[in-house]
Amino acid sequence: MKTTITILFATLLLVLPAGSMAASQEGGGHDSHGGHSGHSGHSGHEMSQEGQAMQHGGMMMGGSMIMLEEKTEDGVRGMVHLNDTGEAMAKMGMKENFHFMVMFTDTASGSPVAEGTVALKVIDPAGNETGPVALMPMDGMFGADLALTEKGEYRFVVGTRLADGKKRQFEFAHTLQ
Repeated sequence: MKTTITILFATLLLVLPAGSMAASQEGGGHDSHGGHSGHSGHSGHEMSQEGQAMQHGGMMMGGSMIMLEEKTEDGVRGMVHLNDTGEAMAKMGMKENFHFMVMFTDTASGSPVAEGTVALKVIDPAGNETGPVALMPMDGMFGADLALTEKGEYRFVVGTRLADGKKRQFEFAHTLQ
């Protein structure tokens, strides 16, 4: 089971850079301050990958990559992606349907911040809050699989203690239609 999850994470990491490049080439959806322009913080930006599904180890990975708004706290910018993995995860008998990924960047240097401890609390549309979920470090990002099964707004509260030892909290939101 751990091998299957490791393969799934590795596959998702391969999908992320392609989605990020496509977003940056789609007319520059970022404003001059590094945020997303023209997007509400609650809907995110979806990039369909249907037809561009990736085959890895005999498993088809498709779905949508959703970019949430960027947030900056105490000199660190956090950027979140949700990847709809529901179909692939259901085939493996798992209830998780989204992969949550967050990447941190030092705003002064522009360098990635990839070391530290990161945890996530999810508040569902009914207002129920999960306990903290440790996000695993993966190739310069931190991530975990989540079960987001209800329609409505989800809030994601990301708590960090990164390499500089400072505690920071970032909050993101996305509405599932």
